[in-house]
Amino acid sequence: MPTNQLTAGVCSLLNEPQHTEDLLNSTPIVQILSVKKVHSNPNAPNPVDRYRIIVSDGEHFLQSMLATQLNHFVDEGKIQKNTICRLDKFTCNMVQEKRLLIVLEISVLEQCEEKIGSPAGLQIPPGDAAVTPSTANQTPAAHHTAAATGGATASTSNTTTPAARGQGARSGRGPTTFPIEGLSPYQNNWTIRARVTNKSDIRTWSNQRGEGKLFNVTFMDETGEIRGTAFNLAVDALYDKLEEGKVYYVSKAKVNLAKKQFSNVANEYELGLEKNTEIEECRDSSSFPVVRYNFIDLAKLQEMAKDSICDVIAVVKETGDATEFTSKFGRTSTKRELTVVDRSGYSVRLTLWAKNAEKFTNTDSPVVALKGVKVGDFGGRNLSMSSSSTLEINPDIPECHALRGWFDASGNSENFQSHTNSFSGAGGAATFNRSELMSIEEVKAKDLGTSDKTDFFSTRATVMHLKADNIAYPACPTQGCNKKVFDQHDGWRCEKCDRSFEKPEYRYIISMAVSDHTGQAWFQGFNELGETLFQRPANDLVAIRERDEAKFNKLVEDVNGHQFNFTCRAKQDTYNETTRVRYGVQKILPLDYAEEARHLIELLSSPWAQ
Repeated sequence: MPTNQLTAGVCSLLNEPQHTEDLLNSTPIVQILSVKKVHSNPNAPNPVDRYRIIVSDGEHFLQSMLATQLNHFVDEGKIQKNTICRLDKFTCNMVQEKRLLIVLEISVLEQCEEKIGSPAGLQIPPGDAAVTPSTANQTPAAHHTAAATGGATASTSNTTTPAARGQGARSGRGPTTFPIEGLSPYQNNWTIRARVTNKSDIRTWSNQRGEGKLFNVTFMDETGEIRGTAFNLAVDALYDKLEEGKVYYVSKAKVNLAKKQFSNVANEYELGLEKNTEIEECRDSSSFPVVRYNFIDLAKLQEMAKDSICDVIAVVKETGDATEFTSKFGRTSTKRELTVVDRSGYSVRLTLWAKNAEKFTNTDSPVVALKGVKVGDFGGRNLSMSSSSTLEINPDIPECHALRGWFDASGNSENFQSHTNSFSGAGGAATFNRSELMSIEEVKAKDLGTSDKTDFFSTRATVMHLKADNIAYPACPTQGCNKKVFDQHDGWRCEKCDRSFEKPEYRYIISMAVSDHTGQAWFQGFNELGETLFQRPANDLVAIRERDEAKFNKLVEDVNGHQFNFTCRAKQDTYNETTRVRYGVQKILPLDYAEEARHLIELLSSPWAQ
């Protein structure tokens, strides 16, 4: 028999349209009858799975959802079927014609072998059902919401309008509020209580369709985050009302599907802020969360996909100068590169932009906490802030104090490892395929690249010689241009951009002879290949050549003799009336000897070896 008694009748009370403050502040004891994982949209910038649960008070049961910050209870096996828990904090909404309990904080009391009582389902009280669109006319977002909440199939009538009413938690003296995690285009008349964790500058644009301006803001509550965007008149009405770090009641905004190409906030939806959007500052915000981090070690960046979003905390070991650059849209801005390290033994290049780059100063190797930074793969794994990212210097959190103590005690004298680059070219064909490795002799024997189409192949070869005469070219520093620039009296001139620059941005152009046990071939590649071979940007190598030619020659010679796995593109090329096949490097991977050993073991166990 369980030692904890369930709070009888609480599910029926939570199913009612209105909730008393005493109920919302109570801590009922319930039993978990079911746990089911609901997979998130894989195209989201930072997809996070959720868990749908069914809670019982012994008399009735209620559909529920764990807030994502509680996922670890299920992942670690603490919450499972028949577990008895105490709900320390929760809210209740109407979603897809069902009452949905959202659990924000929970305590596990004991594991029980059997279900307690014979709990029955609950009907929605009259007048409290949400009106939803027909199944036939549902958008993919509606189907996602239904799947995520365990909601019933929508009404088959196609004459109703998409609307839903949310009933959330009451926060002090403010209005009844709705959790961010529960927002979707199928709720209206909602109010969220959220902290502004990031507010961008006002940005303007001008094109053939006209002129305009916008700003973005990120809201956060106990359940999640959501991005808001205001345009034109809404910018004038709302920009000065919002301040980073403060908590607000926000209502009368549109909930839309998120435009993933412009946002790194982990939410399927975003808010369209309008000139009549209501924003009221919440004065009582002392107990409200400031920033919610999900830190990962720098060592784990290699496991993350390019352009994915993450949170990290690290110590700034080196700080570069702030430099100006021109974007492909002709705008001038500022960037600064830092080298950050952590206890995992890795160092990573971090790029700051605009105001963050201008304001940052390195005072005694500060600890920086970064939220929503993008993972890049240029010259090895790196990190880059965006307009939606946040940066805190020496935050007052346990992770910061622990990192500070480690660095001051021993970390400042350690040697750190950087992530190896494994760049890939455009197109899905640039994939290294171990099972189809070809020797150089096989590539030539099969006449790859001699037909009209481009052929791709994977091979393993050793660098034998690298041409050092024209190893890099002076390129336009405008982002996305990369055209060659020419030294003229008014600076380095780019004909494409029709501009002159004080100095160029050098980019690699690599031509090297490679060899395996069957023969030799010439491979060509560009900046990413050079970054991998030399483990430094072309600007640095050119500066070394101008300063110390002997050191430059030594660096070039040191590349020889190293073996790599390559994915190459074979294509016919005609130059000066001479036709030949050129092999362009699309992907390069240093050998992983542990992986190579596992492959050989598998090979010896295969029918081939019998």
